[in-house]
Amino acid sequence: MWLLYRRGGLGDTLLTFPILELLKKSGRNVWAVGNTDYFAIAKEVGWVDMVSSEMPETEFEGKILISYEGNVKPFPEKRMWIVEHYFQSLSLRGGFSKVLPLEPAEKSPIKGCAVLHPSSGSWKKNPPLELFFRIEAFLKKEGYKTIYLVGEADQWLKDHVKDYFESYSPLEIARALRTARLFVGLDSGLSHLASYCGIPTFVFYGPTDPVVWKPIGERVFQISLELSCSPCFPEVCEERSCLHVEKLFAEFLKAFSALS
Repeated sequence: MWLLYRRGGLGDTLLTFPILELLKKSGRNVWAVGNTDYFAIAKEVGWVDMVSSEMPETEFEGKILISYEGNVKPFPEKRMWIVEHYFQSLSLRGGFSKVLPLEPAEKSPIKGCAVLHPSSGSWKKNPPLELFFRIEAFLKKEGYKTIYLVGEADQWLKDHVKDYFESYSPLEIARALRTARLFVGLDSGLSHLASYCGIPTFVFYGPTDPVVWKPIGERVFQISLELSCSPCFPEVCEERSCLHVEKLFAEFLKAFSALS
């Protein structure tokens, strides 16, 4: 049995899944320690055998401890994709799935919808809500049915939108996303999840790094103004020019045109 330890948000956790998948492909059993709701997705697709929130008192054949005190640092020292950083740190080689082999929900309130998620774990990464209202209006003109996604950190959003799907279960959200038509979000865990579920995913980056925090997926459209001062997170300026509504909307239209 091998141990993988990683605490962090949903996106942080999903980016460890290629490690789990390759360990399972090599015939190893795996115990994952971290947020059990997040790792439940890996267990559902067969990439882990055991999941817990605390370190078990068990002997392991090998340990992968992703932390500052562990044997794999949680962030790369140079600017590179975090998955590549993990693979280099562990001398791992091999292909991994770009889409989660997850069964879609039989009854999904977001089936065939363009899903909008204008939230993240930090207000510093959030552009004005106007950006998503403009995107929503554009998508409706293009014939899309739109719906907002409300997760565990998005209660504020319900005061501003009418049509939304609310869920606090990452596994339930993942199954639902497998039925959606596309996703528009920020650098957040739910954007990572949408991309991993195989749907076209548009992700806005302001102060965070699209190189390091690229989602896993086959149809990811990363949108950044690529200012000379970016990335700067978490030391974000008050102006946040990287989250300019007009410029980001224009970049979205360019990315959207590439979809077809």
